[in-house]
Amino acid sequence: MVKDIVDNVPRARHAVVLSADGLPRGATDGLTERDVRAVSAAMAGMQSLSRAAAGFAGPADVVRWNQTIVEFAHGWIFLIAAGDGAYLAAAADPDVDIEQISYRMNRLVARLGDSLTSAPRVNPGDLLREDGERGLHDGTGGPAFVIPELDKVIGEVPGALHAVLLGVNGLPRGASSGMGQDLADRIAAAMMGLHAYSRATSPFTGGLDDPRWRQTVIEFQHGWVFLIAAGDGAYLAASARHDCDIEEFTTRLQDVVPALTGASRGGTVGHA
Repeated sequence: MVKDIVDNVPRARHAVVLSADGLPRGATDGLTERDVRAVSAAMAGMQSLSRAAAGFAGPADVVRWNQTIVEFAHGWIFLIAAGDGAYLAAAADPDVDIEQISYRMNRLVARLGDSLTSAPRVNPGDLLREDGERGLHDGTGGPAFVIPELDKVIGEVPGALHAVLLGVNGLPRGASSGMGQDLADRIAAAMMGLHAYSRATSPFTGGLDDPRWRQTVIEFQHGWVFLIAAGDGAYLAASARHDCDIEEFTTRLQDVVPALTGASRGGTVGHA
């Protein structure tokens, strides 16, 4: 049944079902056992860190993670929930129809239903309790910490919330107004872990030694979190409400990257 994705979506490459603690439950042909184990472990870490970043997208009475999308120059990775404590990951070529593969993944989850359910050994909600229920809005940054270019984007794009520039060492270089150093440090730790897991999934899409990672996008029911390559080992983390035009937001953010880091402009992702 998992083969339904690669059999019926042109340019889809692989699909893997895994438990919350990183154990593979099944996979399509074309992956070695070692690859399936590695992908499953990386995807489990990715979904945990994705959920941990929920508060960055604003406060919510109930936190619901929808999906995480990773973009490389050579392809895409999609990760969604597939029951209680189970997840479905799919890899595809750069020119895949994103809406079609998303539809097939969600249809497969609906067909398999409770058979994919795997009780988690660790409750993902524990990662959210400190920040996710109230949102990450505590603290303010001093003048030396605020980056005017990021403030301008946040102020001009409806629904945009926060943005923070991370250096090659993973430490914050500066942020939009309303984010203090402590808050930025906490976000940076989660984002750098997410970046490492994202890069580790590169072989899932057929990537070689250079993963050419571009961005990772996390969708919650109440908002979005983005991590974008900003050149020379720098990264831009940002968040927005769910009604934000994320294509406009990510494009505007990438437009200011050269002014902040001297990097060239990368790609963008639209609604999936």
